[in-house]
Amino acid sequence: MTSRGKFAALEALPGSGVPERCPALLVPGFSGSKEDYLGILLTLARAGRRVLAIDMRGQHQSAPAADPSGYTRAALGADISALLDLLGPDRVHLVGHSFGGLITREAVISDASRVASYTLMSSGPAGITGNSAVRAQALIDALPQLGMEQIWDLVLGPDAVANGTPAEIIEFLRIRTLGNCETGLACMARELLTCPDRVEELAKVADDADLPLLVLYGENDDAWDPRVQAAMADRLDAGKVVIPGAAHSPAWDAPETTASALTDLWNQAERTIFH
Repeated sequence: MTSRGKFAALEALPGSGVPERCPALLVPGFSGSKEDYLGILLTLARAGRRVLAIDMRGQHQSAPAADPSGYTRAALGADISALLDLLGPDRVHLVGHSFGGLITREAVISDASRVASYTLMSSGPAGITGNSAVRAQALIDALPQLGMEQIWDLVLGPDAVANGTPAEIIEFLRIRTLGNCETGLACMARELLTCPDRVEELAKVADDADLPLLVLYGENDDAWDPRVQAAMADRLDAGKVVIPGAAHSPAWDAPETTASALTDLWNQAERTIFH
């Protein structure tokens, strides 16, 4: 329970002993959930950390907001700040995937003092563009007329079958999709489309706080162009890791490589913090 309510989470702990290193908080993207991090949770925890992956407000198993104002970037960023507080007195390694990067950025700009390192995974400097923007707008337009159940039956489900997704994964995706708050989806899609560029603000905050930054993305990312993410890393003076063979979900497409990159950053950040 946080000061802003409850959030569904998956938790991984070291196989033996107590967590001795800074904890980590993993935040999913717009249509994602905590399960997007299943492939890396245990690997990250083995190094001696408590690792938490969450559903944001209105996603999958987290309760919806009382009204649409709860889905603004500022409100969702305040949720992340409350979760950072919940993780205790230690500073926290923070990871935001895709839209989760835009949201976690709000929390870091607001107060970087609780953050040990910050990773933008497959995220961009501002709102989504290109085909991803077209899909987000199509969802906004279709939701009032169809609702998520019909959108799943007519579009998302058949697409998953056509892509060769295993039946058990399709069933999970159906449950997750229908578990999302429709108001939240529409509001978050608008936030995803209209998010301003706050890279310079983040760069200043990180520099003032001596906060290690990492921009991590798949070489075949089809949401934000990899060249845009590389340019963002340069603007942030951040580390940059390109995951070979991965697309928009490196934690799913290449879990071992992604976990290794995060662990390297976290270990380096802690050496700086504690020495």
